[in-house]
Amino acid sequence: MNYLITIIGPTAIGKTALSIKLAQHFGCDIISCDSRQFFKEMYIGTAVPNQEELSQANHHFIQNISIFENYTVGDFEVDALNKLDTLFKKNTVQIMVGGSGLYVDAVLKGFDEFPEIEPSVREYINLKFENEGIEYLQTELKKTDPGYYNKLESENPQTLKNPQRMKRFLEVCQGSGKPYSSFIGIRKTKRDFIPIIIGLKAAREKMYERINQRVDIMMSQGLLDEVKELYPNKNLNALQTVGYRELFDYLDENISLDFAIEEIKKNTRRFAKRQMTWFNRTEKTEWFDYLIDTDEIIRYVNSKINY
Repeated sequence: MNYLITIIGPTAIGKTALSIKLAQHFGCDIISCDSRQFFKEMYIGTAVPNQEELSQANHHFIQNISIFENYTVGDFEVDALNKLDTLFKKNTVQIMVGGSGLYVDAVLKGFDEFPEIEPSVREYINLKFENEGIEYLQTELKKTDPGYYNKLESENPQTLKNPQRMKRFLEVCQGSGKPYSSFIGIRKTKRDFIPIIIGLKAAREKMYERINQRVDIMMSQGLLDEVKELYPNKNLNALQTVGYRELFDYLDENISLDFAIEEIKKNTRRFAKRQMTWFNRTEKTEWFDYLIDTDEIIRYVNSKINY
């Protein structure tokens, strides 16, 4: 039997350090499931493992694509499963780690199947978005799939402000004539591994303190210089993320540098809160305090593995 140790939790909680310790103990590889760390051009602002950390265990899906490539969660699901098929032949225990809940779910549970949509539908929605903005997407989704809209509004309101996601919802609604939500949960995906899900948590004050410290460290490591290099491509979808957006605003002379740094901290804290909301819904997760001795986690994992 194959086992996929999956480490989840908010940003800056210590997932990378734990994954390396477990990989060394079990002699296995690490699948990175952090969608921000996929991109070659983004290093400091995405907290990519440093060279010393990368040398301590074999990592996959770290800076493996360019910000100029269109790489979806569906692409990642296929690539990650193919990689795991290969890795499980060498070791029946492997590790996946990351803070991108949607990507974690894609690997563990599979992606729902949606109908093929005519390109003309996508073109029409893109045109309406260009002319009327995000409000058009929100209004139309509320009309065509009110139940799903209300669910997003209460559980994940940031999604309602994400043009790419909202366009996709509308494509399915308008292209199929059915609510987007009607296609969710129909597909039953089989996996040839048993997930062992480890969650890391901390008191909110400690979590926020760690986030603030990480942002200060990123700035001292040269995050502003990294953002300056990426500035000509600031409108790319990959760069619409915390730590980059705020410094683009600074470079546009809309805000001061000090204010931009405080905004990064605030928005990262909000991001961590959303992560925890998502991960708290993840079934069969065993939660541990971030300071717990790794041996305790190893004992828990061993109790789940049928040698």
